[in-house]
Amino acid sequence: MSQQPRLPFPYRPEAGIVARHLQALAGALDWAAAVPLARPWVQAVRNNPPPFWAMESLLKEYPISSAEGLALMRLAEALLRVPDAETAIALTADQLGRADFDGASDAMMARLSASAIALSKKFLPEDGQSSIMSKLGARTVVAATLRAVQLLGRQFVLGQNIGEAMKEADGARKNIPGLRFSYDMLGEGARTDADALHYLASYTHAIESIAARADRTGACEQNDGISIKLSALHPRYEETQHARVMAELVPRVWGLCELAARANINLTIDAEEVDRLELSLDVFEALAVLVAQQQPHWQGFGLALQAYQTRALELVDHVITLARKYRLRFMCRLVKGAYWDSDIKRAQELGLPHYPVFTHKHHTDVSYLACAQALLAAPDAIYPQFAGHNAGTIAAIIQMASRNGTPFELQRLHGMGEGVFREVLKNPQISCRVYAPVGAHRDLLAYLVRRLLENGANSSFVHQLADESVGMDVLLTSPLRMEPESSLPLPPALYGPGRPNSEGLDLAVESMRAPLLAALVSTQVPVVPEFDAKLTTSAVQTGASSYQKWSKVDVAERAATLRRAADALQQQMPAFCALLVKEAFKTWGDAVSEVREAIDFLRYYANEAERIMAPIALPGPTGETNELRLSARGVWVCISPWNFPLAIFTGQVAAALATGNTVLAKPAEQTPGVAWEAVKLLHAAGVPEGALQLLHGPGETVGAALVAAPGIAGVVFTGSTEVAKIINRALAARDGPIVPLIAETGGINAMLVDSSALPEQVVDAVVQSAFRSAGQRCSALRLLCVHEGIADKVIDMIQGAVQELALGDPAELSTDVGPVIDREAFDNIQNHLQRLDSTSKVLPALAGHAQTAPDSIANLVLPSAFEVASLAGVKDEIFGPVLQIVRWGSGALKTPEAVIAQINALGYGLTLGIQTRIDSRAQALAAAAHVGNIYINRNMIGAVVGVQPFGGEGLSGTGPKAGGPHYLYRFCAEQTVTVNTTAAGGNAALLSGA
Repeated sequence: MSQQPRLPFPYRPEAGIVARHLQALAGALDWAAAVPLARPWVQAVRNNPPPFWAMESLLKEYPISSAEGLALMRLAEALLRVPDAETAIALTADQLGRADFDGASDAMMARLSASAIALSKKFLPEDGQSSIMSKLGARTVVAATLRAVQLLGRQFVLGQNIGEAMKEADGARKNIPGLRFSYDMLGEGARTDADALHYLASYTHAIESIAARADRTGACEQNDGISIKLSALHPRYEETQHARVMAELVPRVWGLCELAARANINLTIDAEEVDRLELSLDVFEALAVLVAQQQPHWQGFGLALQAYQTRALELVDHVITLARKYRLRFMCRLVKGAYWDSDIKRAQELGLPHYPVFTHKHHTDVSYLACAQALLAAPDAIYPQFAGHNAGTIAAIIQMASRNGTPFELQRLHGMGEGVFREVLKNPQISCRVYAPVGAHRDLLAYLVRRLLENGANSSFVHQLADESVGMDVLLTSPLRMEPESSLPLPPALYGPGRPNSEGLDLAVESMRAPLLAALVSTQVPVVPEFDAKLTTSAVQTGASSYQKWSKVDVAERAATLRRAADALQQQMPAFCALLVKEAFKTWGDAVSEVREAIDFLRYYANEAERIMAPIALPGPTGETNELRLSARGVWVCISPWNFPLAIFTGQVAAALATGNTVLAKPAEQTPGVAWEAVKLLHAAGVPEGALQLLHGPGETVGAALVAAPGIAGVVFTGSTEVAKIINRALAARDGPIVPLIAETGGINAMLVDSSALPEQVVDAVVQSAFRSAGQRCSALRLLCVHEGIADKVIDMIQGAVQELALGDPAELSTDVGPVIDREAFDNIQNHLQRLDSTSKVLPALAGHAQTAPDSIANLVLPSAFEVASLAGVKDEIFGPVLQIVRWGSGALKTPEAVIAQINALGYGLTLGIQTRIDSRAQALAAAAHVGNIYINRNMIGAVVGVQPFGGEGLSGTGPKAGGPHYLYRFCAEQTVTVNTTAAGGNAALLSGA
């Protein structure tokens, strides 16, 4: 891990940062004087628009905000990779059927494309069922649509290989002499080491090809160059894997740097998501040291800098400092940024205090200009490269550069900004480099979608340039202003003012993870005394006595007590995380998530209790009032599991307490320490000791005695289906009142993947869902159903990705998979593995990267995967890191509907994953599934309180869903009170109205 942060804390208030940027620009930029330079460029583009397929014209014809633009984007993203005709037809029908391509502009290409797409819709089956003849027509249309998407791809990919791309570049230089290129070999982050080596070979070949034609004696910036993604060269390019990255990635990149240095060409490291920035700087500095030692005269080493990050200006200052420290000159490409949506979502999901990126577009523009000024002011250390398509920004750059004569170059993306740059480059003193993607059209999808979204947003210059209704003054409005508030609710306010989001930690930030590591040293697992089952009657009586008082406490005060507990738990997060790591063998990421879930339960149920327990007036006849009330039931038994010993324990207890019940809490035998500390916290917040009693002991004695005890009002249980059935039978056999059972049990959770799904996205979801938490989640993926057309590729990628997981001690920040909970669980999983070894196709061992010798970690189960013959043959839930895989697409599993039918027939119904780009298919399959939680195009774990209420049906539980708006009702009794007001003299209100 990095020893000290290179940059300031990333989660800071936006307005203050912008204010400092504006101050830095004062006197350095006169926007009003720059606008006259940009105005004729814009007018010329509008008078003489680029070809139809150029980005400006494409966005004018089919804005991304429209159904047509969205359909086009989704087809471009998915269609080229679909291997089978049936899915291609379904995908095309689904997307084109949602849009209206009639009424296009008068441009010839627009008319032709609109007519072709409109005709396509007539051929395609509306309901996915059609005759042979109509299918033949549909296939013809799909073929035409494929060709159209390929043509679209050609506008944004310079060539399908480096030779083709260089030939296209030569052709472009005939029109614009001196045009430079930076080639980017298409490909997103590697999931496997094989992927990384493939990208390494691709980069190597590209550098060798560029080098063959490079001028080795002139200025480095005059040559073409290459851009590389570090995440493409290592499958675990993330901060928690810092040691591996430095040991394995740096030598790979240095090999590319040496090739580029010897050829005198430039090599730029592309920017990535915010959480990788510090790691990128560590890699960059390690490489800078090698450059200084072995290639000190090379001036082509560079880094892309994203202005939309709130630390962008400090990043520029840091890179300048590095260049001067090692007496180098770096080529720095300033961009506005490409991962805004993912960085925003990550901050929301992690509950971080602020966003690490600007939320107002003009704030990003301000940051860009401030960074540009800093780069231009350091010509000894930086050769600045300014990437962008905004005419106003380009004019401002030219103005600032002219004041001190600093050499620089502009950059644009291939296929974008051509109209503006056609005008800008009429000035022969301005240099331009084209960022040019290279690769097969089917590989362009992630890149293309990111570019389309980035430049197709309504607020983007490229989009507004194409919209002539946007006046020139509006288009070139100065960005030099500050908004006092974020344009989005901050992550803590994600759920509105009534319920603060629990605060999380970013483990990629040293200052945020440091308290966790400190707590690990000071936290001890408490020894919890066992409860004597013979004292069960006394415990019930104590709970009943406390119930008489607690149930009469106003619901607002009970809710306030839970909120105090939530605040206290938030303050004690490091200690509880450390306890979860030590007692429950949680990894740090899982521990933080679990504490946050417990906090969310406390706050959510506090709000819900206040909502549902307010009396409801019902309509009725004159002279009568009717009111519906909810009241507590009595003493509840809460039996919680070891896999979520804090979150589920707290959720059960909080639900009962919020509604006025009292609780006998029996935690899992393996994790009583976590429950003990949670109970102490609740007592300190104001819950009476008699209202919440912790009764630790074996399920066979303590649990059984509690369930059988007279006087209990209900049981809430999370655990195995078998134990839930035992509890159900025990409750049914009791004399006295019939009491409710709320049971959440496990499931044979499946994920259905069709051939339109993106394999990389599937693999990410599978690895997280099946192997995170060592597979010890009731929601974990157990059964992967993958279409035979992509099965081989997906299975190979899963194997490779799992082999990159870090196995070992969960106290290590780098650990992905720790041990299972105890020896009993370990032995049970081993028995299943032996059975599968003899009955199924065993995939090569998914051993992962063991941090220590696996044998030295007790109960460490290596991730495993098996291909099984049939879906119906999967009978048992294996509660561990074991994945079973079945192929579909023929025979009894020919259609996705048949797959869902067989999943339903298994009898479980907890979680289901669906991976498809066919929206109508996803919704139809979700409607057909008898499953509680369905996740489309994402992983299947990590349900959030109040966002994804959790619980299943059938063998997976009774409902209602935990963390949902119906949960608390089960803890309450309903009472209707009717008052005959006429009995006391008539209806005065009616009489007064007469």
